[in-house]
Amino acid sequence: MREVDFNVSYPSHRVPMMGHNAVATSQPLAAQAGMRMLQQGGNAVDAAVATAIALTVLEPTGNGIGSDAFAIVWDGRELHGLNASGRAPAAWHPSRFAGQRAMPETGWESVTVPGAVSAWVTLAQRFGTLPLTTLAQPAIDYARHGFPVSPLIGELWQRGYDRHKEQPGFRDCFAPQGRAPRTGELFRNPAQAATLQEIAETQGESFYRGALAQKMADFAREHGAALTLDDLKNHRADWVTLLSRPFAGGSVQELPPNGQGIATLIALGILEAWEINRYAPDSPQWLHLSIEAMKLALVDLERYVTDEDHLEFPAELLLSSDYIRQRAGLIDPERAGVFRFGSPQQSGTVYVATADASGMMVSFIQSNYMGFGSGVVVPETGISLQNRGAGFSLDPDHPNVVAGGKRPFHTIIPAFALDAQGLPLMAFGMMGGPMQAQGHVQLALRIMLHGQNPQAAIDAPRWRVVQGREVVFESTLDRNTLSTLRRMGHQVVLEDPLSNYNFGGAQAIVRDPQGFYIAATESRKDGQALVS
Repeated sequence: MREVDFNVSYPSHRVPMMGHNAVATSQPLAAQAGMRMLQQGGNAVDAAVATAIALTVLEPTGNGIGSDAFAIVWDGRELHGLNASGRAPAAWHPSRFAGQRAMPETGWESVTVPGAVSAWVTLAQRFGTLPLTTLAQPAIDYARHGFPVSPLIGELWQRGYDRHKEQPGFRDCFAPQGRAPRTGELFRNPAQAATLQEIAETQGESFYRGALAQKMADFAREHGAALTLDDLKNHRADWVTLLSRPFAGGSVQELPPNGQGIATLIALGILEAWEINRYAPDSPQWLHLSIEAMKLALVDLERYVTDEDHLEFPAELLLSSDYIRQRAGLIDPERAGVFRFGSPQQSGTVYVATADASGMMVSFIQSNYMGFGSGVVVPETGISLQNRGAGFSLDPDHPNVVAGGKRPFHTIIPAFALDAQGLPLMAFGMMGGPMQAQGHVQLALRIMLHGQNPQAAIDAPRWRVVQGREVVFESTLDRNTLSTLRRMGHQVVLEDPLSNYNFGGAQAIVRDPQGFYIAATESRKDGQALVS
């Protein structure tokens, strides 16, 4: 990676934060919860877990106790990947969804086993230094005593209410006054406080094998859903081997399928094959090649990625040098293309980054998937359940077809980067469904290849591939550049980054060679980076 450039910037009211300990996430009070753990002598894992738990209270529009989660941890010597996504209920089978064109996106028929709680417990037990009861206390306090609803969360809450108000348990938990809470209103969730206390005191046992598990199973049975006590008992979080791709003199690390991180690595490989470093960031040719590489990666992602145990072939084949060169050769440097998936066998969330003075770093993400997820909330528990079942396919010939005990395709992905010596360079991530892998590519290009400071890289105008030749750009991108891209065949759509949330929200913590950290977070949203 080049020397960090603090002179480059894009329109923003923020500057990168620097210190020996750092927390970056999407909600200021949650960032404070993580920093409190560091100030109490905890490490980066303690900070990440405390922040993640607090986010279920403070940002229920994107995650909850019933979310899924993934993490990458640098323990001071090596990297560890954690897949804590849940599996489908054992009774799920394509015949259960006969007559439907796609998997349901709301209600009980979209709910798979929630895995976030297992992530908190697994991380804390292996790497943490503080008790889980301590890590959960900030979240418990906010749920019990209340927190003021911020403008962005208030808007998303209203959207969620409009979508989910008829779902079982939703209104009692998230609209107790018969409406979504207003911006600036103090919101309390005593049931969630009690549940988090029980989870912390039992090290998650109650959630998967005890009283809370029984409440979830009973509520599912009451509504004719498939989720059972055995489904919850059989859940496990798995330590997994990371996928890696050399890039810009270092490497980018992603979790293997069932997530979409492999698309980031495919695209970066294609861009290195095209020697993307020859072009200036934000130039038409730089943007064109980046978009085309991402389009190639996404068609392979859609065709092949599913639960790692159900892949048609090892995921590493999509990253082989021969296959990457073959895919790179399909790009016309002067014209936008429409691509199909290749044949390698023949050759939408909250994110947390933390770091501590000892050198430990964490990249962590958890999500309900679509806003409030399924909209289902288990009565008197505050447990809102994700809708990750919507990630399955109903195509019987697709590797991601729905099946009992199987993990669905996942959008949420944490990322990590190492330098040329194999030492930690950056924990980074982006929220926002299909924007995530695309956002990882854009951040890696700007920070690792071009040396932009992380706040500038996050503030820079982003783009998002939709389908075919259609690409959505933030409206702040240079007009002359957009005109050139149109002439190259890109179907340009403009969106205001401040009036919608389709470009995701990013956080990053970069390790400076001198031993301190540079932290940055999304300036378009409520994010907060704290250092000490």
